[in-house]
Amino acid sequence: MTTPSSSAPGVAAAPAHAPHDAHPNQFALLRQRRFAPFFWTLFSGAANDNLFKFAFTVMVTYQLSVGWLPPAMAGLVIGALFILPFLLFSATSGQLTDKIEKTRMIRFVKNLEIGIMLLAAWGFMSANVPVLLGCTFLMGLHSTLFGPVKFAYLPQVLSERELTGGNGMVEMGTFVAILMGNVVGGLLVAVPQVGPTYVAVACVALALAGRLVAQGVPPAPATDPGLVINWNPVTETWRNLKLAHGNIVVFRSLLGISWMWFFGAVFLSQFPSFAKEVLHGNEQVASLLLVVFSIGIGTGSLLCEVLSRRHVEIGLVPLGAIGMSVFAIDLYFASSSLPPAEVMGLGAFVAQPQHWRVMADLALLSLFAGLYSVPMYALIQMRSQPTHRARIIAANNILNALFMIASSIIAGAMLAAGFSVPQIFLFTGLANAVVAFYIFLVVPEYLLRFVAWMSSRFIYRFKVQGDQHIPSTGAAVLVCNHVSFIDAVLLMAASPRPMVFLMDHRIFRQPVLGWLFRLAKAIPIAPQKEDPQAYEAAFERAAEVLRAGDLLAIFPEGGITKDGTLQPFKGGIVKILDRARADGLDVPVVPMALTNLWGSYFSRIEQGTAMVRPFRRGFLNRVGLNVGAPMSAAEVTPELLFARVDGLLKG
Repeated sequence: MTTPSSSAPGVAAAPAHAPHDAHPNQFALLRQRRFAPFFWTLFSGAANDNLFKFAFTVMVTYQLSVGWLPPAMAGLVIGALFILPFLLFSATSGQLTDKIEKTRMIRFVKNLEIGIMLLAAWGFMSANVPVLLGCTFLMGLHSTLFGPVKFAYLPQVLSERELTGGNGMVEMGTFVAILMGNVVGGLLVAVPQVGPTYVAVACVALALAGRLVAQGVPPAPATDPGLVINWNPVTETWRNLKLAHGNIVVFRSLLGISWMWFFGAVFLSQFPSFAKEVLHGNEQVASLLLVVFSIGIGTGSLLCEVLSRRHVEIGLVPLGAIGMSVFAIDLYFASSSLPPAEVMGLGAFVAQPQHWRVMADLALLSLFAGLYSVPMYALIQMRSQPTHRARIIAANNILNALFMIASSIIAGAMLAAGFSVPQIFLFTGLANAVVAFYIFLVVPEYLLRFVAWMSSRFIYRFKVQGDQHIPSTGAAVLVCNHVSFIDAVLLMAASPRPMVFLMDHRIFRQPVLGWLFRLAKAIPIAPQKEDPQAYEAAFERAAEVLRAGDLLAIFPEGGITKDGTLQPFKGGIVKILDRARADGLDVPVVPMALTNLWGSYFSRIEQGTAMVRPFRRGFLNRVGLNVGAPMSAAEVTPELLFARVDGLLKG
């Protein structure tokens, strides 16, 4: 769990120390200048992209007769042209975003959008397909340039507590905009005789509206103004991937996000044929599937802030992955058992009860996809070095495009081999389980946070007070009383950052907890008289943690209390701080106190023995963690620390 990059000032430029209740929820951000203009700028852009693309696709498919662009190929060609700039220009856009002040970049992109949409308006009104194809490529370029800005801007203006909610709003806004763009584009272009003109006016109007709200986006300074631009997309793409690979947690998270795009692309691309061939529905039913999917993604994205208690909680990622697989697999069983029927409209489709299970599966798998993706985006923003954050996000966009192309190829190959659409969904659900298992195996932090998140919500009712005192960046020593075998798990759940524990070596002998703490790379420590070599090795590893800029958590009592009272603190904390000073570090010490854990299943209340009576206190006991203000290393003594922790216990 020791990751040097966790000390990167991922929110350094933001109001990182915002008050605990700076806003009641993520929706309050829409009333703040630092977020609202930015949100409506990206919303208008996403809506315009999809209004343009869908209207153009419908026009070519149903209204125009173009010999060199058959209707069956129109959607594929338009989609490919839109994605192509992500492969060609993402590396360059990441560099530009790191080098240029972000508000300036946003306004440049919106100016570009106005020019593209004016050209597209002429294309729609003159039914000029080559011009509209060119505009499709240019709108892909518009999205390519905006993508790194979108995710690099947020950590500069939002605190750690706001980052998950802000990303949830962005994810929700993006999918709602996509849905609205598709619906409005389809409705406008279908108006007899004047449909293309209406689409032209709408595209230009949305571009102008986006530029207008972009004027209100506050300045966001460049993070690497001295960067020399490398215009070679191939070498720069490779360089960006190497930058991301420098932090293994960030890199694996990039792959995890790209997999989500693969997963989503499989479902979205198959909705038309799924609606027609499996559900026996018309175009309205296909649109309904898109609506249900988009609402699910948006709902899951918004739930992240609530479920994470306004922290970057990557423990939600395994939960999301489990839900994605479960409901994708159930979708196969729900759709495979449908009897043959005549093509039905929306009303007839909704009237049949067996179709509600299909819609529920779609809604829930997309909801869990939102839970899966938002914490990953927030983690990347927080753990990436600010100087090249945009380039890492650009690398993610390249990977996303490659994974989406791969999804089209694999789905097409499976259809050609005779697989049905439900079987493709089943394959995707099973593949998701395998991929998720691999990611959690190579990056155990996700699994550890999941265990901590589950424990703090479904074993106990866990209330944390004062967690704003846990530093969001830099090294620190967290000092806590030791009441039970699950103390470390609860501390993991309370902290927005990973921490490394210095723990009694005997706890590693416990069957399950020992495996968990070894996975967490906890540091075993034995008494000096018992094993002097292990004792010194533990302090050396603790010093390495602090040198890396990470959080070190210790239990200075030296072991779990046997009577529920706070035991005298040993002198190990002084030795840790002395070593840190020798390394030139002035490390703050944060006192903490776990409350109401004595008497629980994991405490030693049964005559000094733990884990004897599982239901001694029933379910969902209320426990707490009180976090005190940091102390400077110079003032720390075992006696003073004891008094601070004791005060937190009583307070």
